[in-house]
Amino acid sequence: MPTEPQINGSIGEAAYQRIRSDIIFGRLLPGQKLKLDQLKQSYSVSVSTLREILSRLASEWLVLAEGQRGFEVSPVSRENLKEVAALRQLLECHAIEQSFAAGDVEWEGQVVAAHHKLFSMEQRVKSGERGETELWKRYDWQFHQALISACGSRALMETHAAVFDRYLRYQMLTLSNRGDIAIREHRMLLDCALQRDAATACKVLTVHIEGGVEHALAAKAI
Repeated sequence: MPTEPQINGSIGEAAYQRIRSDIIFGRLLPGQKLKLDQLKQSYSVSVSTLREILSRLASEWLVLAEGQRGFEVSPVSRENLKEVAALRQLLECHAIEQSFAAGDVEWEGQVVAAHHKLFSMEQRVKSGERGETELWKRYDWQFHQALISACGSRALMETHAAVFDRYLRYQMLTLSNRGDIAIREHRMLLDCALQRDAATACKVLTVHIEGGVEHALAAKAI
């Protein structure tokens, strides 16, 4: 019997990443039952490994464990979106303050590069392209991570990333795109980073996140 691949030193890591991505990007829908026999075929891992993966995802609030009834993709709600957004804002503002104070020239270069990729993709989405939505959102994630990457706390970075992914899941469900408004806000965050203006950056970020929530709720997909 062939052994399952070990990715980054962990059995089933590749399957974990695939299932996690499929939940975040909406290929596995909220409330969908996660039947182990079907997942075994789709992701080429054993039932025992799948149980470990789904338990891990349950600890990240992406999956619900229902005791003897098995697992399902975590449901979504308007209230939960607001909670996740508020937590993201709290974590990201704190990390921005630390990162802007400690960031060096190398950090500046990483932020500029991340914004360049995001801006290029935003222009393509604005022009009507819809085939690379996931890549656009990944560049969005990378830019916000770059902003806080000099905060000096791995735990803070990892916690923020997990919360951001839960927020991103809602964006993918609604395909939320605020066009020029979001583009302008990202540019303002870049300018704040280069000027080390954490106070203004936090104000911009708060408006940015609140605007995203309002836009998602207006889509009435939640």
